[in-house]
Amino acid sequence: MIVELVIRLVGNLAALWVASEIFDEMTYGDSFWVLLAAAAVFTVVNWFVKPVVAILSIPFIIVTLGVAYFFVNVLMLLLTSVVVPDFAVGGFWTYVGATIVIWLVNLVIGAARRDIASSRARPRGAGERLY
Repeated sequence: MIVELVIRLVGNLAALWVASEIFDEMTYGDSFWVLLAAAAVFTVVNWFVKPVVAILSIPFIIVTLGVAYFFVNVLMLLLTSVVVPDFAVGGFWTYVGATIVIWLVNLVIGAARRDIASSRARPRGAGERLY
């Protein structure tokens, strides 16, 4: 569980950094420690708070055909910006765009992790080609 949290923390650190590079309104005061704190809070919020909010939002998620779940993700970013003092996201559209960027970065990182894990788990035979 700890290893999974650390991996998520590193992924969220990268995702928040990429989003802050894309959106001028998303700032962390150019301090690595503020960005790390934001990534830590974002990781914990997504680990503990998001499942509770998602379960409570199931009726809205069903009625909106899943669109409400996107706004649960936006809410997690908003909560992170409230908890971490020097981390600011900006306006509504910055939250929406940053949520999409964070999702995309985490999607790429997750795909790379699965690819690495599957290549390690698959033993190669003596005559198996590598391509």
